[in-house]
Amino acid sequence: MAAFRKTEKEVVMVVDRSGSHRAHKLDATLDHYHDKFRFHFLPAHCGHHLNPIEGFWRVMKDAIGAGRCFPDLYQLYQRTRQVLMAHQERPIYAFHW
Repeated sequence: MAAFRKTEKEVVMVVDRSGSHRAHKLDATLDHYHDKFRFHFLPAHCGHHLNPIEGFWRVMKDAIGAGRCFPDLYQLYQRTRQVLMAHQERPIYAFHW
C-alpha cells in the first residue's frame, strides 16, 4: 500500500466477487486509502470475456491436475512451477480486446 502514497492518481482495481475481495478485513484499508484506491467489482458470473484470469486458472488447474492429490507440498510446488515455466515459453492462450 505504500506505493499508493507515491502516485498522484487514483488506483482502481477491477476484481471479481470472490469472498476475499469482499472481506470485511479490507474495509479499514479501503477506508484509509479512499481517495487513492478503490475496487470496481465485475458483475456476478460475468465469465472469462470480462475476467480473463478465470480462463487461465481453468487451464492451470487442468494442466497441474485438478482433483489430483500430491504426496507433499513440494511436489505440488514443482508441478505448478513446471506448468508456469512452460506457459512463459508458450502462452496458454492469447487474449484479444
